[in-house]
Formats: sequence, structure tokens, C-alpha cells
Amino acid sequence: MKRMMLGMAALCAIAIAGLAAAHDGKHPASAAQVAAALADPARADQASDDARRHAADILAFTGVGPGSKVVDLLPGGRYYWTRMFSPIVNETGKVYPMWPQVAAARAEKAAAALDGWHLANVTNTITPANVPTLGAADGTIDIVYTNENYHDIANLPGGEAALDANNAAVFKVLKPGGVYVIVDHADAAGTGLTGTSTKHRIDPAVVKAEVLKAGFTFAGESKVLANPADDHSKNVFDPAIRGHTDQFAYKFRKPL
Repeated sequence: MKRMMLGMAALCAIAIAGLAAAHDGKHPASAAQVAAALADPARADQASDDARRHAADILAFTGVGPGSKVVDLLPGGRYYWTRMFSPIVNETGKVYPMWPQVAAARAEKAAAALDGWHLANVTNTITPANVPTLGAADGTIDIVYTNENYHDIANLPGGEAALDANNAAVFKVLKPGGVYVIVDHADAAGTGLTGTSTKHRIDPAVVKAEVLKAGFTFAGESKVLANPADDHSKNVFDPAIRGHTDQFAYKFRKPL
């Protein structure tokens, strides 16, 4: 009996380890795979932005790899990150650029460009409400990624409540062990949500507190986009700082 119990415990441990391995940093894309995705001639129109946006570093930070299922939340009309995720996850993975209902018109306008790139593993997704969802496929996603748009969620009707609803929905979309990666423009400490509509910035401490409140654990940060010369006073579209704002990159994990 004791031997049987030990055997069952070992099998459980193996199963749990396999689940955790889905995105615990053990199986990310290799540096060569990331470099190949960036060098794809089909995205030559975006390549000039890669160094400034530290694209290789951020892709490595997400842990994306072959077979990953990724939601690119609020992707923007150029689908910058979607177009790099696609070759990395390859034919065994899936990328869902995801737009909330409030941005449906923008998503439909951008869809023509996405269709023109013929990315077979990419499905443009407009949610029926303003929170992330894949319906029956919720709970199957490895990575939810959002870049420079998390602050905009606070500008939807509801403010902090909109962030809470979004984070709860992301939690539901992710599989156990999946990660939620947020890159955004930093506002000054203590400013909370006061700059989300006026400067398009958000206090990093508020982001961390809100996401942890949704049940996530903090899994690390990258400082490759930090800029100490940015005093956080300017709107991110101000020519004096545009493209060089102080940004934070946080990674959170859904517990097993």
C-alpha cells in the first residue's frame, strides 16, 4: 500500500510539473528563433522599431515559444507584437490579437491589413464585451500580453472597476501556470490613475496592486525599457519624449 501511495504521489508530481512547464520559463523560444522572427522579411516595415522597443528582450521576457497560445490584448492597428509571436509559436501554437467591443470599429478597419499578411495561426478576435474572453477556450492560454495599452482600460467606463473586471477576465482566460505580461508607460509614484487619460501613463505600483488583487502572483520584471531621464510630466505623445518614455514590464503568473 505504501509503495502504491508513493507511486501515485510520483505520478501526481510529474503531472503537476508538466503543467507548470507550459510556461515557467523552461521552454521559451531560443535566441535563434527570436532572431528569425524579427528578421522575417514580411515585417520589414516594422523592423526599424525593434531596437528602440527592445523587441528581442521583451519576447524573451514573456517566455513565448513553439506551441504557445498567446492573447495579444489591444494589439494596435499594425499588430506589431502579433506579427512576431506568430512565427515563434509556429503551426503548433496560436495567437489571438484581441480587441474589446468598444474598439470593434478600429479592429474591423485593421483586420484588412492582418488578412494581407496571411498568418495562418492568427485569429483576430473582438470580444462581445469590454473584457478578454475566448468563451469555451478560456483556461487554455499560456500568455496574455498587452503593450502600452493597459492604462487605456482604466479610461473605459468604470475606472478602477474596469481594471478589476479586465484582470479577472485575464485570470479566467489563462491556464494554470500561464503568465500575464504588461508593458506600459510609467507615471510618477503616488499618481495612481490620475494620468491615464491626460498623459496616457499609469503608476506601476497601482498596476501591481490591481493584478495581485485578481489572484495572480508576481513573477518578475524587466527594466530594458526604463528611462530615468523621463520625469513623467509629459504626455507620452509629446515630441520631446515620444518613443523614449520610461516604461515598466511586469510579469504575473496564474497559480497552479
